[in-house]
Amino acid sequence: MTTPILFIHGMWSRAVTFDTLRAELAAAGIQSDAIDLPMHDIPPGAPAPTGIEMLTLADYADAVTAAAARFDRPPILCGHSMGGLVAQLAAVRLQSPGLILLATAPSAATPGTSPAAIRAMWTVTRRWGWWHSPTLLDPAGARAGVYNGVPEADTAESIRLLTWDSGRVLAQIAAPFLDRARGAAVDYARLTMPALVLVGSDDRMTTAGVSRRTARKLSGRVDYEELPGAPHWLFHDAVRGRVGERIARFVTTL
Repeated sequence: MTTPILFIHGMWSRAVTFDTLRAELAAAGIQSDAIDLPMHDIPPGAPAPTGIEMLTLADYADAVTAAAARFDRPPILCGHSMGGLVAQLAAVRLQSPGLILLATAPSAATPGTSPAAIRAMWTVTRRWGWWHSPTLLDPAGARAGVYNGVPEADTAESIRLLTWDSGRVLAQIAAPFLDRARGAAVDYARLTMPALVLVGSDDRMTTAGVSRRTARKLSGRVDYEELPGAPHWLFHDAVRGRVGERIARFVTTL
């Protein structure tokens, strides 16, 4: 039996992101689960939950650590975007048997913000004090930065499912040098497990440069690949099959 996978979604997202990918992996005999990070499991369109604005990356890593305990053996951690950074932080604690990073967000040691990402998040960050507030990516920003090249039917449904996230977490990622808690600091010397790092060549939110820098920081065996023509959103039909195939191939090596 292959090692199970715990999936961790990105900012403003939910566990449902991985439903189709997980079903396809299950057909290949790969067991998995996906976590809704704290306060992300609210109905679409609901107001921001009280207190979400003060959640931290450490809170998210705590939730992943607790979810990993549900497995009968330590799972591989697989995170997309912000979830990739959370996966790194949790993997340091858990010493997971493997690590899969999909279009990972930057850590304090692998910075990188593209002009396109700044434009996509302008409505989130243009107001003073956004780091103390709940945040939500607007449809125009999402289309420009996350879903470029994704069919409209998939884009519209994904935007409908977007949910609130923590301004404090976004600040920890965007400006780690201002964070006294050093929430985005990863102890890469302890990430010695095998890792798979995938990113789209057309990613506008967490560009390929971030994934390349992350791959170089990891201390164990790293399989790195840039998927030609793929955007930040790796879960629509034209891309998901390639992602699933590479995940399945990686899992069989552990």
